[in-house]
Amino acid sequence: MNYQIRPDDLQSPEIAALLAAHMADMQATSPPESVHALDLAALRQPEIRFWTLWHQADSTAPALLAGCIALKQLDEQHGEIKSTRVDPSCRGHGYGRLLVEHLLAEARQSGFKRVSLETGSMAFFQPARALYQKYGFIECPPFADYQEDPNSVFMTLAL
Repeated sequence: MNYQIRPDDLQSPEIAALLAAHMADMQATSPPESVHALDLAALRQPEIRFWTLWHQADSTAPALLAGCIALKQLDEQHGEIKSTRVDPSCRGHGYGRLLVEHLLAEARQSGFKRVSLETGSMAFFQPARALYQKYGFIECPPFADYQEDPNSVFMTLAL
């Protein structure tokens, strides 16, 4: 697998399209009050670091955007995973795993002691919940500014 994970400035049309598809899925799956996905402007905040994963079929092929992930600093020791997305055409190749592993390494390197996330409770989100559970994330109460919501599952991992 030939891939590269790199910091992203959220300026390319490829990332705009991937995040638009992400937002469309969130809006189609969750009630409006339960959609916590961030748009491009919100992801450009200084407390958020954003990475994209690019893959190449071979050395002569152009790199294609396969996925993205973001880490939002909640405080000195606590980060939140945001905007985890693998393009549907790239699913099943381990890219989600690579993105989560990269984010967790960055969180540890930054001195975070905990990483948390919010995801949906619907069947659509089961693959995401299963991925996070593989890394030891467990369900937890709402954190930061979140409120109890039957459409949300909150998860956390002590680093």
